[in-house]
Amino acid sequence: METKRKYEHPMQTAGTVPPAVSPERALRVFTHPDRNPGEPLDLDLIRALRVNRSAVERRAATIPTRRTVKKEWQAAWLLRAITCMDLTTLQGDDTPTNVLRLCAKGRHPVRRDIVEALGVEDLDINVGAVCVYHAFVPLAAEALADSGIPVAAVSTGFPAGLSPLPQRIEEITASVAAGAREIDVVITRALALAGRWEALYDEVQAFREACGTAHMKVILGTGDLATLGNVARASQVAMMAGADFIKTSTGKEGVNATLPVGVVMARQIRDYHERTGHAVGFKPAGGIRKAKQALDWLILMKEELGDRWLRADLFRIGASSLLTDIERQLEYFVTGRYSAAHRHPMV
Repeated sequence: METKRKYEHPMQTAGTVPPAVSPERALRVFTHPDRNPGEPLDLDLIRALRVNRSAVERRAATIPTRRTVKKEWQAAWLLRAITCMDLTTLQGDDTPTNVLRLCAKGRHPVRRDIVEALGVEDLDINVGAVCVYHAFVPLAAEALADSGIPVAAVSTGFPAGLSPLPQRIEEITASVAAGAREIDVVITRALALAGRWEALYDEVQAFREACGTAHMKVILGTGDLATLGNVARASQVAMMAGADFIKTSTGKEGVNATLPVGVVMARQIRDYHERTGHAVGFKPAGGIRKAKQALDWLILMKEELGDRWLRADLFRIGASSLLTDIERQLEYFVTGRYSAAHRHPMV
């Protein structure tokens, strides 16, 4: 029987144009330091992608059962998870007060007494971003001014992505103008389901152009894509079109972030990085509510992509209630007792 592996403290430590692609499409490649510039669409590569579902599911099943972090190492990994969190509120009853409280929590995600007991005051722990609807971008940007925490806005007809394309592009432009430094865009899932990869590539490139200097996270809506093969192909197309991150879900689908989907997307990121030298980030979102789940995703990143993907510039977890459970686990570590959830209020 294989023994569980214990992990260390994470706080320490363009190519030729394929014949099927038009010259116009091939020329629309972006240049920006430290970002994925994209590459010409390679339809031969996309159409050749295959996924062995049973092998992927077996691999994903090993992550929660064979890998573990305990005691002070677990506390350190949970602190790392907080720094990689897109703290999110995307509800129909969002109010300015809720958003301001979320921003305040993003600045100070762990209660002061817990931070002092852990002895990590000098680390200045805060979240990776605060994610809101466009209407709240100016408010969040003002609340987070000088904090170094970016505001992320969901856009392009979130969550369905079925608004007319000019309207979706206008949404992006408006959010960037309002102060969003990251934009979470939604693809038209029907393009992936129909195998219209050229149209999907053009759509994502149009989104990237509208984002300008704001980083773009491309939501694939994996629960709607029917097969893991479609997930792999949509991942590659999004990265070729210039995605800074690829993201699993809106959180509104029937099935959101799952570890098998994570395995497939992580391996496409690895393949793209090996082929082009450009690192693309990964963001699981939807249904991640427990600290143990956050650890599973961190372990997946470490094993499939390496330590470089354990930092906020290349890994995010989209979540809202997750922070409450992480904070409860940290309090248990320092006191030996679980506290009531209301001691760790969110919004």
